Amino acid sequence: MKVIREIDNFIKTNEPIYVALGNFDGVHKGHQKLINSLVKKAKSNNGVAAAFIFEPHPIQVLNPAKAPDLLNTADIKAELLEKMGIDILIYNTFSSDISRCSPEQFVQEFLVGRLALQEVFVGFNYSFGHKGVGTPELLKEFGKKYGFEVNIIPSVEVEHTAVSSTRVRKMLDHGDINKAHDLLGYYPILEGIIVEEEHRGTAIGFPTANLLVEKGIQKPAKGVYAAFASLDGEKHRAVVNIGSKPTFHEEYPVSIEAHIIDFNQNIYGKRLRLHFVARIRDEMKFAGIEELVKQISADRTAADEILLECSGQFYISNGVC
Repeated sequence: MKVIREIDNFIKTNEPIYVALGNFDGVHKGHQKLINSLVKKAKSNNGVAAAFIFEPHPIQVLNPAKAPDLLNTADIKAELLEKMGIDILIYNTFSSDISRCSPEQFVQEFLVGRLALQEVFVGFNYSFGHKGVGTPELLKEFGKKYGFEVNIIPSVEVEHTAVSSTRVRKMLDHGDINKAHDLLGYYPILEGIIVEEEHRGTAIGFPTANLLVEKGIQKPAKGVYAAFASLDGEKHRAVVNIGSKPTFHEEYPVSIEAHIIDFNQNIYGKRLRLHFVARIRDEMKFAGIEELVKQISADRTAADEILLECSGQFYISNGVC
């Protein structure tokens, strides 16, 4: 897959272009239905499957105080879209100037003028143009006027409710990894750089990798989790603590600590990816070190048992063990 930063760098070809429009935060099952439809249509017509995404998310520019945390970084989103068959991903900077474009200006400038697309695929609740007044139905009218087809993809429901990025975030806020997985179709992901902190884990016999995650990325609720840790292209079993270290501090920023099972190497500065599989328990405050060590040992055993049940390769795109 080719990733293009800014639509001005997109070079038109003779191949028909089929474009998915949206932010696709989380690339959840609803998004997957749209992308699968797009890719299938593009391949059957010897065309190019493309996705056009504004980056940063428009709400982060227009109303940052109300901007929710995102489910994926731009890089992970790109990886997921590539696994689904997207040929070209265009990330275009969203600005206040772009926000003032009318729906028709957006269609004229971006879809027709820059992309010269054959067909466009959008979700049932897609909006575009100044103040988001453009609707899928209006886009269809513009399609008739400017000569491109519009495909509106209906919602995907899980437990009789539409799948949405907001709903996934709610599940993660409650630490409900199973339901988040059901909505995403893969295990929730966190990725970051391993940094040094207090070295308490090493001191008590459970060394941890402390993860520095990009600001504005959604984290699961405080608690202890079983997760796969991907490091240097290899997968490891891990027990992960998300919390404020209440045994040692009255107040402390939320940290993400991964104890990688049967692993003890210096990995500071490396990039680590966590695939959350199950929640083991809530965050707890312990009376002392001995009680804490006993519980961590039990957590490691529980995580090991959960993860050892996965008997094959772990696929990021569908969460299948």
